[in-house]
Amino acid sequence: MRTVFQVSAAQAAAGIGLPPFQEKIQPMLVSHDFKIEQEHWAFKPVNRMDPPVVQDTRWSQTPVDPFVLATLESHGLSPSPPASKADLIRRVCFDLTGLPPSPDEIKAFTEDPSPRAYERLVDRLLDSPNFGERSAQFWLDVVRYAETEGFEYDRPLPDAWRYRDYVINAFNQDKPFNQFLMEQIAGDEMAPEDPETQTASVFHRLGPVRRNAGNPEIALSRNEILTERTDVIGSAILGLTVGCARCHDHKFDPIPQKDYYRMQAYLAGTQEYDLLLISAEEQKAWTEQSRVINSELKRLRQAVEKAEGAERVMLEKQIEEQEGKLPPGPATIPSIRNVAAQRTEIHVLKRGIWENKGEPVGPRPLSALVKDSFPELPADLSKPRTELAQWLTDPRHPLTPRVMVNRIWQQHFGLGLVKTANDFGANGDRPSHPELLDWMASELVRNGWKLKPLHRMILLSSAYQQSSRSPIPSVARELDPENRWLWQFNRRRLSAEEIRDAMLAVSGRLNLKQGGRSVMGPVDKELLGQLYKPSQWEVARETTEHARRSIYMIAKRNLRVPFMEVFDAPALLTSCPARESSTHAPQALELLNGKLSNSLAEDFAGRLRHDAGHDPQQRVERAYWLVLGRPPTPEERRLSLAFLRDRSPKEFALALFNLNAFLYVQ
Repeated sequence: MRTVFQVSAAQAAAGIGLPPFQEKIQPMLVSHDFKIEQEHWAFKPVNRMDPPVVQDTRWSQTPVDPFVLATLESHGLSPSPPASKADLIRRVCFDLTGLPPSPDEIKAFTEDPSPRAYERLVDRLLDSPNFGERSAQFWLDVVRYAETEGFEYDRPLPDAWRYRDYVINAFNQDKPFNQFLMEQIAGDEMAPEDPETQTASVFHRLGPVRRNAGNPEIALSRNEILTERTDVIGSAILGLTVGCARCHDHKFDPIPQKDYYRMQAYLAGTQEYDLLLISAEEQKAWTEQSRVINSELKRLRQAVEKAEGAERVMLEKQIEEQEGKLPPGPATIPSIRNVAAQRTEIHVLKRGIWENKGEPVGPRPLSALVKDSFPELPADLSKPRTELAQWLTDPRHPLTPRVMVNRIWQQHFGLGLVKTANDFGANGDRPSHPELLDWMASELVRNGWKLKPLHRMILLSSAYQQSSRSPIPSVARELDPENRWLWQFNRRRLSAEEIRDAMLAVSGRLNLKQGGRSVMGPVDKELLGQLYKPSQWEVARETTEHARRSIYMIAKRNLRVPFMEVFDAPALLTSCPARESSTHAPQALELLNGKLSNSLAEDFAGRLRHDAGHDPQQRVERAYWLVLGRPPTPEERRLSLAFLRDRSPKEFALALFNLNAFLYVQ
């Protein structure tokens, strides 16, 4: 049975059928008059189809399974057998927390005879505070989270880490996804006195900013900022390459150039606003102290422009000394606010060039998604981004729920039902299981936009619990070489953050402190020479901070930590819909010769001495349980003991860090 999942315009206006958060803002809600008849699948209303009838009725454990199994059966394929309990706990622990299970956790799970043992494990992990840290990284990738502005100056965005913590807490609390989006798009408009919603609005400040000699308000810079913010809303939330319509009508999707600038018009009044979290007296004292030092810095900088030789060197040293005297920045939320007097008049720009202004436009949703009768809104709306956020989170929206459930699916299977997670347009990928995508999208909305029930349903499915080793791989690969139909679980390499965090955990050094200011760890001096000022990188004095989880490392655009970069961490300049997973020699070199690897290998060797004493057999046993979550095979034990007779314990630890069984989950 197939039904169109939608709420009528009259119901929406009355607040009927809306999730709780939308009911709260219902008085502001207007009918968006979504189009019904569409050609492209992604623009059509979400169709909810009952799970299909399948031949093997015993295989299905959640509603996800019949959709997967029906596709396999239609092609004459069958799913793989269940994964072993040892593989399953390692898989789901990394998936939900980004950390390896401890030997005690593995033994408790594998020895638990209860049929509900796995279900209880999943529930425990979903309730873990580490769940938010793991889930947040996917969202931070998508919204191009960074704590500096990039380009030449790469200025710090003051206290941007507050946004990272907001995202972590939102996922841990299972904040409804529509509320999560509303707060990021329009939190400052909805509740300007609420620090949490102001922090959510940091979303708009996360993009790179070209300061042009420190001035962000000249026309070119302003145009770049508005363009970047419009583009990320298109890719991250709508899953569309809206930015392709900046210079001309979109060549593949029904997005005219005029629509691009109408979307940009929602952001026209938005200005940077650093909200200080200190009292008026504290602010006055900080301003006065900064004013005196900045006045002296201005004098010295003017002098250095005219100086040469030794005098110039002396002045530059004085500048560095004065900069060191500047008081630490006050607690800040780098948010935004609307300033009517500074609202940018939005025009259709011919060829996207800011000097070539065409007709002026006001805010309006994409024409492909609303009826032609939907009016262009006044340019001077008092709460333009609230209007935009309401349209994006309307329960009838065909894209927002589809895009998010696809990201959740990708988080657990490594590949989305739609491979091109940021492009649901005509030039993107078609869904491998369109009925399943729509069923989950409708289920998300029906359940109040809660994400944890969706995670749970996927993780408890037989599809997720399959082995990564199919009994008929050659036949299946011939029909479906990319495993889009899920005839086995996709073995995957750990992300850069997971590898680093797992090494820290295994070595016994991992600092599980949560939240707060980001950490700068030690880096090579050669890297500091690439910065605008070496003082932009201040190593945390407390060395235990260096061992915090990777999500708490500073996200600086102009200095990417080599360990993270070599394992495909994104460049932070644009939205990253999915991590690359490359395999090349520098990765092995980093794991064998890198400072981090060698330091942690030394710690790991010390942990083995502490845990297992001087008995080589006990050390090998303990090492395999910590690194791989299982005992060594007889051959592995023999080779490990032989290795330890000739090499140091540290080299043995390094060798284990380089094992595929450590770097991959299956």
